[in-house]
Amino acid sequence: MIRIAHIGTYVPQKCGIATYTHHLRQSINGAKGWRGTDEVFAVKPGASLQRDPDSRIHEVEKEDRHAYRKLAERLNRSDIAVVSLQHEFGIFGGEAGEYVLDLVDHLEKPLAVTFHTVFEKPEEPYLRIQKRIAERSDVILVMNRLAADYLHGALGVPREKIRCVPHGTPEPVPSMRDFTRGKLGWNGRKVLMTFGLLSRGKGLETVLQALPEVVRQVPEALYAIVGQTHPEVRKWEGESYREELQALIRELKLEDHVVMIDRYLEEQELAAMLTACDLYVTPYPGMQQITSGTLAYAVGLGRPVLSTPYAYAKDLLQDLPDTLVPPGVAEAWAGRITAVLSDPKEAERLEREIGRIGADMHWPKVGKLHLKLFNELATERTAKQAN
Repeated sequence: MIRIAHIGTYVPQKCGIATYTHHLRQSINGAKGWRGTDEVFAVKPGASLQRDPDSRIHEVEKEDRHAYRKLAERLNRSDIAVVSLQHEFGIFGGEAGEYVLDLVDHLEKPLAVTFHTVFEKPEEPYLRIQKRIAERSDVILVMNRLAADYLHGALGVPREKIRCVPHGTPEPVPSMRDFTRGKLGWNGRKVLMTFGLLSRGKGLETVLQALPEVVRQVPEALYAIVGQTHPEVRKWEGESYREELQALIRELKLEDHVVMIDRYLEEQELAAMLTACDLYVTPYPGMQQITSGTLAYAVGLGRPVLSTPYAYAKDLLQDLPDTLVPPGVAEAWAGRITAVLSDPKEAERLEREIGRIGADMHWPKVGKLHLKLFNELATERTAKQAN
């Protein structure tokens, strides 16, 4: 029996890392052979600190630098066997989240770090911070083989210290498809979908520019752009980007073929909506993105997908090169979207192949894999102490 400490953001905070930490915890607790207990240390801005009724969930004030060392000391005094740290630069305090170094530098427990962002050629201060975290950790988890190459090449991390694990996803519930399509008014439509906090630089314009040609060949096509505007974007420019997209939709006469769903979706609703769509697209122009929770979810749920070949998509979909479309080339996107939406056999082939990839990404398997790694870490530390 081992005790695990999870550190990162945590639900109900509306953050991808928070959701990931929550589901990782759930999947480990549900894994066969788990007989341990755990605690969560949720990193939150000071203004949102609120005592959680669950005695196993504790809060760490993001910008309180002393809190990170105090947490390390608390864990060192405890019977926690393994610390699981979810790392993203923006979720910790200080420049590029550097306060987390006060935690890892003073921690004496076995440390497993999941890097959610890895750069091929990291610049300062990211290089210095990530290198130090890597040096202090016992094992590093990444969701992409390219990320492992980047860590080894740019930071000199030994390959034997790195483990590649799938991004966890919900399991498909096919019976939800017809119900959700009816609820959303998608019956009789061929729906392509993008999900995420709305902000510039995600390539949505490329899909909109491709859509007139798609509609010419698939008149029932509908593009669902799902998600509220990113809070930081709204803070600086309000809803101007959403309004620009709406203007482009009117200019291209696509009012009957685009729907913008402007709200945050809880995971159950997101999974239902992904299950209901016919094609999921991530047209991101930036090729460095090392993870994508939304693309992972679409693949885990067995939906046909098309994506630009950014780092995560290129690795995840390497066996299906025809799912990768060049960024910013509307003609290429029109051709591939049309091919999937107009040909049931092509859609079925993609669904079958992607379902095969996604089968290893479901949370029960991912939780079991993490539990095995954490047990190994705890056993290794016990053996070292015995010697």
